[in-house]
Amino acid sequence: MDRMKRMLDCQGMLCPQPVIETKNALEAMGEGVLEVVVDNEASRSNVERFAMSQGCTVAMVREGSRFRLVITKTGGAAPQPGAPAAEGYTCPAPQGSGLVYVIPADTMGRGDDNLGRVLMRAFVKTIKDVQPRPARIFFYNTGVRITATDSDLIAPLKTLEEEGVAIFSCGTCLDYFDLKDHLLVGKVTNMYDILDTMTSAAKVVSPY
Repeated sequence: MDRMKRMLDCQGMLCPQPVIETKNALEAMGEGVLEVVVDNEASRSNVERFAMSQGCTVAMVREGSRFRLVITKTGGAAPQPGAPAAEGYTCPAPQGSGLVYVIPADTMGRGDDNLGRVLMRAFVKTIKDVQPRPARIFFYNTGVRITATDSDLIAPLKTLEEEGVAIFSCGTCLDYFDLKDHLLVGKVTNMYDILDTMTSAAKVVSPY
């Protein structure tokens, strides 16, 4: 086949699906460039290792919370001897699978708001140290101020996201506080997704 360029969006897919999609796309093309977009570190590593095992070169570009892998396949590309099958590139089960955190305010507890903000900062920073970690964290009402305000809480939240914890902020809430264009970590969601996830979760934890 002629040299070509193709893009593959594998965001939201669980391992080994991103690798299987990459395998199928590479097999369907001759020489060319395949760009694969994933949204977690485990998928990035697996797709990169698989592509290299197939004799391809890989360049990675980070775009916020997602990764763009630029895979170049040449006419001489060939699988390495003993390279594992695409189906073998599995990921560890998400930490706290079925465990969901909901954060409905930028304060923790009831009473003094200044104290509540101090407690909330400690709560968010401690999430990474507690096992199991949640599969998802939802921020709504004034909680969205945490994800859309530049502070020392953004870095630990981004670290959680990079390690597989999905972070979401209520779109209606962001609009209400005029913060939609200021979101610094995670993605925008809606009430249906929040309620659907909470009702199907094995356990819901809230600091408020």
